Amino acid sequence: MKNSGYSLVMLLLFLCFLNPGYSQSRIEISSPDGHIKLDVTTDEQLTFRVFYDSILLLDDSKLSMNIGEGEVLGLNPKIKKKIISSFSDTIIPFVPEKFKTIPINYNQLLLSFRGDYKVCFRVFNNGIGWRFETSFKDEIIVNKENTHFNLADGSQIYFPEEESFFSHNERYYHKEPVNLISVDRFCSLPALVKSPEGINILITETALNDYPGMWLRGTGSNGLRSLFPGVAEEEEQTSDRDVEVSRYADHIAQTSGTRKFPWRILAIEKEDAGLITNQLSYILADTCRLDSTDWIKPGKVAWDWWNALNIYGVDFKSGVNTDTYKYYIDFASEYGIEYIIMDEGWYHLEDLLDVIPEINMREIVGYAHSKNVGVILWVVWKTLENQWERAFDQFEAWGIKGIKVDFMQRDDQAMVNFYRRVADEAAGRKLLVDFHGSYKPAGLRREYPNVISREGVKGLEQSKWSDKNTPDHNLLLPFIRMVAGPMDFTPGAMINANSENFRAIYQRPMSMGTRCHQLAMYVVFESPLQMLCDNPSNYKREPECMEFLSAVPTVWDTTVVLSASIGEQVIVARKHNNKWFIGAMTNREPRQLETGLNFLGNGKFNMKIWKDGLNADRFASDFKMESKEVKSNDRLLIDLAPGGGWAAILEPVNDSIPD
Repeated sequence: MKNSGYSLVMLLLFLCFLNPGYSQSRIEISSPDGHIKLDVTTDEQLTFRVFYDSILLLDDSKLSMNIGEGEVLGLNPKIKKKIISSFSDTIIPFVPEKFKTIPINYNQLLLSFRGDYKVCFRVFNNGIGWRFETSFKDEIIVNKENTHFNLADGSQIYFPEEESFFSHNERYYHKEPVNLISVDRFCSLPALVKSPEGINILITETALNDYPGMWLRGTGSNGLRSLFPGVAEEEEQTSDRDVEVSRYADHIAQTSGTRKFPWRILAIEKEDAGLITNQLSYILADTCRLDSTDWIKPGKVAWDWWNALNIYGVDFKSGVNTDTYKYYIDFASEYGIEYIIMDEGWYHLEDLLDVIPEINMREIVGYAHSKNVGVILWVVWKTLENQWERAFDQFEAWGIKGIKVDFMQRDDQAMVNFYRRVADEAAGRKLLVDFHGSYKPAGLRREYPNVISREGVKGLEQSKWSDKNTPDHNLLLPFIRMVAGPMDFTPGAMINANSENFRAIYQRPMSMGTRCHQLAMYVVFESPLQMLCDNPSNYKREPECMEFLSAVPTVWDTTVVLSASIGEQVIVARKHNNKWFIGAMTNREPRQLETGLNFLGNGKFNMKIWKDGLNADRFASDFKMESKEVKSNDRLLIDLAPGGGWAAILEPVNDSIPD
């Protein structure tokens, strides 16, 4: 019996060596800290499972890619080679959105399969990324990419539901059980899932290149599945700015056969605060393509469109004209604001070279230059595409500093390629790019740091026509949309209202929530190109607020989340040079928050505070400014009105040397 048992064991081992696919059918790899575990199976179908400690987050979830005439990568996979490795490094971003240095630490599983393809998995302490890689000689047609997200029973999702692939991707987030999302419903990314145990799983993508963006659709069960717009075969221009796809192909991409496909990301955070500092979207993006980046200058912008150029107390007629923009430039120069934007109206639509007679562009740009202020011009994407070379030549001749490209409203393969062409051409002309009417950030900003911000968010512009941009919505954005990258929310309203007396007024808009709710956004919300949405006349009447707005930077050396609860409240501290800035926000509920200051290090700090006034619950513009001296062992009590906020600047006392 002993001999026969020994022989059986040896036979099984021998068969395993003969068939490496059998011996490697289940492969485990964990994050460097051991909390996240990825379990990959390569039997009949490439599948994966994800655990946080012992908690199952995703059960067997299938991965595959359909290419050409019926070939399915990931079906009946045969492993040729398996490489498990570890990697540590540090990124120094050219535009530091959260940190001036970003540590990288992950374990990698690279599986090479018969059939000239690979799948690469990377497991970080705060999430997982994976992507397909192919090495075919000729171009390929990708018919489908299938990713199943088989979530644990009882999972809930903040679902940014869409009605069409033609979308600004500006959505509200409705929390509901995943199993109630039917097969006919779909959403854009990023989307946030909460496990039954409260662990956060944010789904997004990065390194999006020559490929359509990923969306998610329901299954009527605990699963979600990837969804992609097809290749645009026919387009129809339905207005001076809208170009819709009238016919999609059955396939989603025609692309190089030798390439790496976009990373699919699960950002996994046990604590809500971790979502605000999660940078997997940036870390996994392709590296910078530019030889020179020293000309890229983040900063704040005096914006015209939201406030409808409703300036007052001047001796000229306000509007889209040279005198009005000189007024904006004077305001920007006085308060150290780096840019102004000339939004819709400066040119006759459908011809970027046909400037309206009320505008003398050379005079405006020259005046701005003399005041150390840059000019950014709004353009409709299709007009830019139609007049490509002549338009960029004209921008360069005028000496503007950037373009705000608007109304793309798509992320099919051709449109994704358009973004890249704009980024590349603009970089060659030393122009910043701010994409509006855009899909979410998906890595382009790391390749092209001149892509300084983008929309793809239900921002403050909505308050011109809707009462749905509430403080509750504002307290979801840092945990969902902002995880993908910077968001051009456009804060800064000086007319503020509570929910009872808010009115949507297009020409004289206001914000819902308090004045300090708006100020705190400049610390909590990330955008290296950050708008001041209200008009200079209103700002000039608010010197206390302008003291904060002129001082707050748009890029950061470090970020510390002091308190966070999705949709409810947040306190964020950020450092720039030797100063710390703190922003606190609450949803519709009033609350008192307490936090320490141990992040300050040694020494004393002068702290200037902007906080909700005693009557901010009734008159939302009410605020109080005060100063005090603090040390790292002090604690703060922060009282927030409904829809309230709190902001502070901390500067070392002269006789104190902080760490």
